[in-house]
Amino acid sequence: MDKVMAAAAKAVADIPDGATLAVGGFGLCGIPSTLIAALAETGASGLRVVSNNCGVDDWGLGLLLRSGRIARMTSSYVGENKEFARQYLAGELEVELTPQGTLAERLRAGGTGIPAFFTPAGVGTQVEEGGLPWRHGADGGVALASPPKETRQFGGRRYLLEEAITADFALVRAAVADRHGNCLFHAAARNFNPLCAMAGRVTVVETERLVEAGELPPDTVHLPGVYVDRVVAADASLDKRIERRTVRPARTGAEPAAVRTDSEEK
Repeated sequence: MDKVMAAAAKAVADIPDGATLAVGGFGLCGIPSTLIAALAETGASGLRVVSNNCGVDDWGLGLLLRSGRIARMTSSYVGENKEFARQYLAGELEVELTPQGTLAERLRAGGTGIPAFFTPAGVGTQVEEGGLPWRHGADGGVALASPPKETRQFGGRRYLLEEAITADFALVRAAVADRHGNCLFHAAARNFNPLCAMAGRVTVVETERLVEAGELPPDTVHLPGVYVDRVVAADASLDKRIERRTVRPARTGAEPAAVRTDSEEK
């Protein structure tokens, strides 16, 4: 079955208000920038997004955030986006923070039909006990807090129960995909992409290179096409940004060079 669609805009056109989205990427690595940009042009709002983080202020999911299109985020790290912090503290955005490995497993479990699982991550913390602020009130107080989680003993150790995540749509980015939706990811850009793809009821893949069915050797397929519903070409004109660039000054002798960040250089 040929799953290729002519345009990203068409591939995301049926995402409705209030939809749950699983979005691949880690920082700015491997994010579906073409699909996010296309979604930003639609009128969909009240989106409930599951992604490791929320991009930066002017890129990635930050494009949807700054236009007020995201109502809820489930993430493990959110520290690179000032607008995210502002909306969260002002009570405009609901945020569920979850341990990174737990987030990955919740997505994988959702994609494989496992409704819940026990994990030691978070035991003895507010992840287990509840009380993490999911949403603030206008007065700065906690309007909605996380509930306590069920625990159980296995082998003399306590574990807590985490529920799987499924999403209405998944947006992911691949390095190579064929017309049947089989995907190959490049190095660290693989990150959360296969997991998000598995968890989506409708999965849309943007690919840097499209090949014919059968051109990908089976052993190179990271995500089977059975999990993919739509394939579009990634927009090559969009930049691949670096979240935190680290540079090394030219050496002037035998002395080791110090490593500094862009912000220190400025």
